[in-house]
Amino acid sequence: MAQRHHDLTDSAAGAPVTGDALAGYLRARATEFLRALRLQREGGSHGGTDEAAEAARALRRSARRISGSLHTFRALLDADWSEEIRPELAWLSGTLALEHAYEARLERLLLALQRLSGATAVPGQGAGGGAPLHGTAALPDPAETSTAPRTAPGTAHPPATARTAGGAPITSRAAGNGAVASRAAGSTSAASRTASAPVDSRATGTTTASPGPVATAPAPGPLVERGNLTVGAAKAGALLDRQLTLARTRAHSTALQALGSSRFHAVADKVAVLASEVPLTPDAPGTDLVPLATAAEERLTDAVAALPLVTAGHPYNAEALVHGLSPDTAPHPQDAPWHQVRLLLRLHRYALEVLHDGDCPPDVRLIAAGEALDRHRDASEAAAAAAQAARTPRIAPATAYALGVLHADQRHEVEAARYAFQRAWQRPAVSTA
Repeated sequence: MAQRHHDLTDSAAGAPVTGDALAGYLRARATEFLRALRLQREGGSHGGTDEAAEAARALRRSARRISGSLHTFRALLDADWSEEIRPELAWLSGTLALEHAYEARLERLLLALQRLSGATAVPGQGAGGGAPLHGTAALPDPAETSTAPRTAPGTAHPPATARTAGGAPITSRAAGNGAVASRAAGSTSAASRTASAPVDSRATGTTTASPGPVATAPAPGPLVERGNLTVGAAKAGALLDRQLTLARTRAHSTALQALGSSRFHAVADKVAVLASEVPLTPDAPGTDLVPLATAAEERLTDAVAALPLVTAGHPYNAEALVHGLSPDTAPHPQDAPWHQVRLLLRLHRYALEVLHDGDCPPDVRLIAAGEALDRHRDASEAAAAAAQAARTPRIAPATAYALGVLHADQRHEVEAARYAFQRAWQRPAVSTA
């Protein structure tokens, strides 16, 4: 499992990489930080939201690389200075990342709700498989057979409503299927035509669903529940939108306060000094950086070896759903080792950048593994947000059920990301250089 991504002993065509290379790398990243800071101030003063967001991403990028390099090569730097600036850079990067994280999390959860409700086509379903109708739930119905007719999603129209015999509202999907059931009960040939041709639910009016089950159409009872799930999904989306938008607004205010605080100005002053003078130890200019970079790689491989990759290598193992109903509101405990591997992988990448003077040849395996771990982190945090929303007092049962389905969906995404990481990590290293 301890696989090397690069030959660190041949990082610069046989020439040793010393502390001078580290100093040059840190100066370059500090210059990027100052350039991004200027762009952020200009974008904020001119009201350019996109420019300010791009500048904030550049600030985070340079701050992460400086902080990670200070951690990996801390033995070659002034200890007091390094330990003083490194936590401040981590604070700045984390504060600036919160707003974007909440925005991306809300978008992810709303798209998942649309997919689970059938508002968008499920990936992998073609025309032959039949996409779910607009406004209906994509969860399988026990009363629905695998050959039940479906239509492809049409234009975005609000679903028409109908009434059952009891007066309960049902969706247009239920009304259409109820009409099919009525026609099938009156004529066998109509049922056979229904099995071979799609049903246009918008063509039906207000009909009364027949209680008799038909082989080619689901019973009307479960379809009413599917309509309730759609209503619950809409309410769940509104609840998530309120909570995450509020969190995003607070994160935006916190970021603005941080950028105007004396703490941030102190960090900017230290980075400005770093752009011209790197506080190396006296022995650093002639010290080889490869052993320190190799130690960072070994920490990564040791952490990966501790992961349950054998379990992750089996698709649909449901390991990510364990303790899904735990009342503990803390982050999922089994996700912590994967998050730690993600951080160690980032430190390993930054160490490779230092060895290659900021121009590290891309490693396909490292890129794929990093993307899988990013998806793992995003899905884990999205599942936690859905669980937190489900703990809201006095929400409707349909809303709570939709949030439960959403939580399970995101935990399945966690499992899929672990499977993708396992396959990427065990792939032979391939450089695109």
